[in-house]
Amino acid sequence: QVQLVESGGGLVQPGGSLRLSCIASGSIFGINAMGWYRQAPGKQRELVATSTSGSTTNYADSVKGRFTISRDNPKNMVYLQMNSLKPEDTAVYYCNAKGVTNGGRWYDNWGQGTQVTVSS
Repeated sequence: QVQLVESGGGLVQPGGSLRLSCIASGSIFGINAMGWYRQAPGKQRELVATSTSGSTTNYADSVKGRFTISRDNPKNMVYLQMNSLKPEDTAVYYCNAKGVTNGGRWYDNWGQGTQVTVSS
């Protein structure tokens, strides 16, 4: 089993910053990729940013230049630095990890989500 736990969400004013953290734990042999997704009320979950086990990253157009994803591989953690936040960034942010368990099984798991609210 692989568990993901997000933290760092909260209420911030427009133009402010937040840093989200996610830690993966459990029967992890390796993590091939980690990413952040978000879901706003009435909308489908959408990709925010992803990072492979290397240094390649991918960002949604709406967050390019404002958000930065980073990983601490020895700690099985991924971060999302969010700057210049806008009200439209308000959503529940979910952490995702894909990899292989110690038992040799592929996993694609999600965290419980952390709320980010951008409002004046």
